[in-house]
Amino acid sequence: MNAIDIKLWRELWNMRMQAMAIAMVIISGVAIFIMSLSTYDSLYQTRESYYRDNHFADIFASLKRAPLSVVKSIEAIPGVDKVETRVVTYVNLDISGYDDPVSGHLISEPDNSKSLLNQIYLRDGHTLEANRDNQIILSEEFADAHQLKPGDKLKATINGRSKNLTIVGTGLSPEYIYQIAPGAMFPDYKSYGVMWMARTPLASAYDMKGAFNNVSLTLSKGTNQQDVIDELDNILAPYGGVGAYARKDQLSNRFLSEELKQLQNMATMFPIIFFGVAAFLLNVVISRLIALEREQIAILKAFGYSNLAIGLHYSKLVLMIVSIGILFGIAIGIWMGQGLSGLYMDIYSLPYMHYLLEPSVIASAALVSYGVALIGTLHAVNKAVRLSPAQGMRAEQPTIYRPTVVEKLGLQKHFSQPSRMVLRHIERRPFKSFLTTLGISLACGIMMVSGFQEGAINEMVDVQYNMSQHEDLMALYAEPTSTRSLYSIENIQGVELAEGFRNVSVNLKYEHRSYRTSVKGVESNQALTRLLDSQLEPIQIPEQGVIITDYLSEQLHIQPGDILTIQVLEGNRPMLQVPVIGTAKEYLGLNVYMQRNTLNRLLKEGDVISGAYLKVDEKYQKPVYNELKNMPRIAGVVEQKSAIEGFYETMDDTILFFSFISTLLGGSIAFGVVYNSMRIALSERNRELASLRVLGFHRSEIAYILLGEQAVLTLFAIPIGFVIGNGFCAYLAMKFDSDLYRIPLILDNDVYAMAALVVIASSLLSAIMIWRNLAHLDMVAVLKAKE
Repeated sequence: MNAIDIKLWRELWNMRMQAMAIAMVIISGVAIFIMSLSTYDSLYQTRESYYRDNHFADIFASLKRAPLSVVKSIEAIPGVDKVETRVVTYVNLDISGYDDPVSGHLISEPDNSKSLLNQIYLRDGHTLEANRDNQIILSEEFADAHQLKPGDKLKATINGRSKNLTIVGTGLSPEYIYQIAPGAMFPDYKSYGVMWMARTPLASAYDMKGAFNNVSLTLSKGTNQQDVIDELDNILAPYGGVGAYARKDQLSNRFLSEELKQLQNMATMFPIIFFGVAAFLLNVVISRLIALEREQIAILKAFGYSNLAIGLHYSKLVLMIVSIGILFGIAIGIWMGQGLSGLYMDIYSLPYMHYLLEPSVIASAALVSYGVALIGTLHAVNKAVRLSPAQGMRAEQPTIYRPTVVEKLGLQKHFSQPSRMVLRHIERRPFKSFLTTLGISLACGIMMVSGFQEGAINEMVDVQYNMSQHEDLMALYAEPTSTRSLYSIENIQGVELAEGFRNVSVNLKYEHRSYRTSVKGVESNQALTRLLDSQLEPIQIPEQGVIITDYLSEQLHIQPGDILTIQVLEGNRPMLQVPVIGTAKEYLGLNVYMQRNTLNRLLKEGDVISGAYLKVDEKYQKPVYNELKNMPRIAGVVEQKSAIEGFYETMDDTILFFSFISTLLGGSIAFGVVYNSMRIALSERNRELASLRVLGFHRSEIAYILLGEQAVLTLFAIPIGFVIGNGFCAYLAMKFDSDLYRIPLILDNDVYAMAALVVIASSLLSAIMIWRNLAHLDMVAVLKAKE
C-alpha cells in the first residue's frame, strides 16, 4: 500500500461520523429503490405465474340465462381458444356466532373434472365430489376471518331456501385476488366470501340445467380483444348479457395493476430526492476537505504525484463512502422488499410470493449512486486537480468582510455579540446557508408523506360513507323488481327508511372516448344518499340530464352542457343521448347519476329498482337482516359499518409500514444534512472558535455561536419544508389517481407537527454530538503564528 492510499484510509477514519451520516442518506435512497423495484418485480412475476398456472381468463361476461348450445357460437368467434361456462349466484350466509350480515358468491365447478379456466388453488382439504349438493370449497380469507376449516358447516340461502353446506376445502382463485362484494369498494373478509359448488346441484337449484349465466374465455396469441368482445356481446345480447370485458377491466386485476403503478412511482420519486441530497452532502464535505488540505495537495504534487493521482485519491474517498451506503442499502432494501412483498401477498390473496431481486436492479442502484456522487463532487475534485503547488502553499485568501444588513439598518444594538456573529456568518455565506436549509426542508417534506396517507384515507371514508352515504344496510335484488317491493321492507320492524335505486351497466361515449361503468338512478328527494359538489355541499339531481363524477368528467373531457351518449348494456340495449348537468365530488369509483323515474322512463321498463338503501334502528339490525335474507327477491345484503371496519383492518398494516419507512427515511436525511453542516461549520471555524476560547469565551458561548447558526437555519427550513411537503403530497395524490379511487390532499396539523418534531429531534441529536467536540478545541495551536 503506497503512501497516498494510507492517507486515504486515515482521512476516512478521521471523518467517519460525517461519512456515516452521508452513508445513511445513500442507504435510504438505495433501500427504497431496491424495495420498490424488487417488490414490483416480485408482485408482477407472481401475478403472471399465478394467472398462467391457474389459467386466468382473458374475457369475462355475465348474462341472465343462455342454453349450452350457445357455446358453439362462442367457440366459433375468430381468435377464441378456450371457453368455459358457469353458474354464478349471489347468496346470503349464516355463520354460527357471527350476527352481522354475510353474503357471498357461489360459483359452479365442473362435476367430474377440473375447471378449464380460473382454476382454484386448493390450500386445504379436497376437491368437490360429483353430484354432492351440500359440499363447498371456501375462499381462504373468508375461512380465516371466521376460523372455519374443512369439516365445518355454514348455512346459505339458495334461491330462497336455507341449506346447510359442508366445507370440504379452502382455496384461492386468480379471479378474486381482491375480494369485493357487489356495491362495495373495500374488501371485508368477515362479510363477504367466495364459494365453489359442483355444477349439477347448483344449476338444479336455480333452474340452470343445460344453461349458464356466466362465461369466460381465453384468446389465441395476436387476437384483437375488442373484436372478440364485440362479437361476444352480439351473441349474448338476446340472453340478457350485460357486456363483456377484458382482463384489464376485471375489478380484482385492476386493483393489483394500480398497486404496481404506485410502486413504480415510488421507485422514481423518492430515490431522486435521496441521491440528490447525498450528492449535495458529498460536494460540501469534499470541497471543505480539499480546502483544508491545500498544503498537503501542494506537497504531494511537489513530490511527483500527478494530477490524475490526486483526482483519483479524492474520487476513491467518495466511492468508498458511497460503497458503504450501497452495501447496507441493498441489505436493508431486500429486508424491506421481502416485508412489503409479504404484506401484498396477504392484501391481494395471493397463494405464494416469489420474491425476486433482479441483478439489474442492484446494478442500477449502484451505478446511479456512484454516478450521482461523482457528478456531485466533480467540481470539488477538479479544484484539487487544478491546484498548483505554489498556490497550495499559500493560505486561502481571507473573506472580505462588509457590514451586514442588520448593521446597515442599525439593529445590531438589539442583538448580543454572539448573536451578531451568527447572523453575520449566515449572511456572508448565503449559498451554503441556502443548501443547508434546502436539505433540511427536503427531510421535513418527506416526513409529511406518511401522515398524508393516513389523513387522506380518513377523508375518503368520511366523504364517501359519512357525508355522502347514510344508509346502514344495502339490499341487492336478484333482478330488477317493482318499487312496490319496498312496502314489505318498510314494514319490517326496525326499518326507519327505505330508498330504492336502479343500477344499470352502461358504456359511456363522448367524441372518441369511452368508459364502461354504471348509471345509478336514485330518488329525487333522496335522504340516505347525497351527491356533493367540489365544496362538499349537497347538490340536487335534475329531472332531466345526469350528474357525473368529477374525475370521469376529466377522463372523458366532457363539461356540463355537453351531450353524453349512454349505451345501455342490459335489456333492449338502447342508445341514450342525455345532457351533463353538473359534476359530483367522489373519491371511489366513477359513476353517473340520474333521477330514477327518468332512468326508468328512458329504459321503458316501468317503475322498477335494483336494490334499496335502508336506515335501521341499531337494536333491530340483526332481526332486519334475518328478515331480508329470507326474502326470495333479495340476493344479498351489505352492511356499511362492517365494510368500513374491514377496510381499516386491511389498511392498518400498510399504513404502519409506510409510516415507518417515511419516518426512517426522513429522519436519515434530516440527521445527515444537519450533522454534516455542523461538522463542516466546526472544521471551518475551528481556529476562530478556539481563539474565542483563548479570549475568555465559555464553552457554552462558543456552542451558542456554532449551534445557533444551525438552529436559525433549521427554523427557516421547517416552513419551507412544509411547502415542499405539500408539493410531494400533491404529486403523489396526482400520480395515484385512478378510476378506482382518488387520493385527496388532506394535511392536518399533526402531520406538520410530526414532520417538524423529527427535524428538531435530528438537530438536537446532532448538536449533542457536536457539543462533545467543542471540548477538544486546540487552543495552543491558535497561539502560534500561522504562515
